[in-house]
Amino acid sequence: MAEPRPRPVGVLASYDFDQREELRRWLAPRAEYTLAFTDEVPYRDNLELVSRLGRPALLAEPVRELVARGAEAVAYLCTACSFVDGVAGERALRAAMLGYGAPRALTTSGAAVDALRAVGARRVAVVHPYQEPVGARLAAYLAECGLDVVGLTALGLDAVEDVYTVAREQVVDAVVAGDRPEADAVFVSCTSLPTYDALPHLREHLGKPVVSAVQATAWALLEDPPARLTASCASPS
Repeated sequence: MAEPRPRPVGVLASYDFDQREELRRWLAPRAEYTLAFTDEVPYRDNLELVSRLGRPALLAEPVRELVARGAEAVAYLCTACSFVDGVAGERALRAAMLGYGAPRALTTSGAAVDALRAVGARRVAVVHPYQEPVGARLAAYLAECGLDVVGLTALGLDAVEDVYTVAREQVVDAVVAGDRPEADAVFVSCTSLPTYDALPHLREHLGKPVVSAVQATAWALLEDPPARLTASCASPS
């Protein structure tokens, strides 16, 4: 029997995305993906950065570029950019992407909620690299989607740019420290964190699912329609 044809999908990342190899490993060999980026935006802090990157109009040109390359689904690979304005903001991003021509549109935040529901999680411990105002928005978004955040652990980075140098060992230590006995699963937020090699060890060590941002996005892209993943908490009408 012939091998199934890899799915042509498009990934739209923020201009500062630096985990291309991580993305490739999560998607290969089931997807043939093409990558596009947002324009650079000015910012003074973490909240202003993700708020500017969460504006739907910023996605118009790169989404159209991905569609022109043949993408059958397009994902906005940015966690904070898609949760910063809550469920309504995540829904607006997906609706805009559909309006720009994407045959199917999803965001990392929506995919993460889908993945957590798919593994049966209701109570979630969360690990993230954000400054406090953005971490609070993440907790609020997950709660708005019906998840009980029982732990919220920041990596404690001094500057926004420090996320680009986080090592796998730092992620492992943060997840082990941030887990809670009552949590059904742990969510590792932010597509800039290296998780591919860490997750199998963490799942075995903690005895529960550990879901990362890039992993959840890849899962959602590879399901058409999502067979294993439930619908995200707010679908565009």
